[in-house]
Amino acid sequence: MMVRLLKLFVGLWLYGTAMVAILRAGLGNMPWDVLHQGLAEKVGISVGVVTIVVGALVLLAWIPIRQKPGFGTVANVIVIGVAFDVMAPLFPENPALVVAVPMMLGGIVLNAFATVLYIGAGMGPGPRDGLMTGLVAKTGGSVRVVRTSMEVVVVAIGFLLGGTLGIGTVLYAVGVGPLIQLFARTGLGGPDLARRADRVGECESSSPVRAPGSAKAWRARTRSAART
Repeated sequence: MMVRLLKLFVGLWLYGTAMVAILRAGLGNMPWDVLHQGLAEKVGISVGVVTIVVGALVLLAWIPIRQKPGFGTVANVIVIGVAFDVMAPLFPENPALVVAVPMMLGGIVLNAFATVLYIGAGMGPGPRDGLMTGLVAKTGGSVRVVRTSMEVVVVAIGFLLGGTLGIGTVLYAVGVGPLIQLFARTGLGGPDLARRADRVGECESSSPVRAPGSAKAWRARTRSAART
């Protein structure tokens, strides 16, 4: 149990740190962080606080779709936002390209590493992941369509609010999945995740688990993960 908790909290803290590196590089954010940054600029509060608030609001959206959070879900909401605000002063903002490019690329790699640790803990999905799986189960739609629709909506809203959309967003989208698969094969996320690393499906770039063939099967897997 202690090992799982360590994986969870280290993974979430490094995830928040990766967010800082990618956002401060100024070359384009992770999809949800386009929204976080845009809201932070409009409201006048830190990105870390916005991340926590948005995560909490997404959790409220779980109620009508009957999703149940686990300990990891709650930790995800709090720890990532706190980590962002604590680590942000350590990174330069909008540096020269000679610094920005390594920051962005390093942030993407760190995000993949952190994701493997967090998922490997097996203590419940993050708010956004749970929203996706709940919508799939509720609507009967495909994982690909639901996830893509979510990403497009949050990126569009974030961009309209002033969030940074750029090459970093594209590189994250196409690069983090293969990197997660690579780290999972090392066994960092545990033997079960390593075994599943070769079966990356269309679920999402941040979860190296093959999507089940039906919404019912997906909901069953999610509930099982939340109980572990």
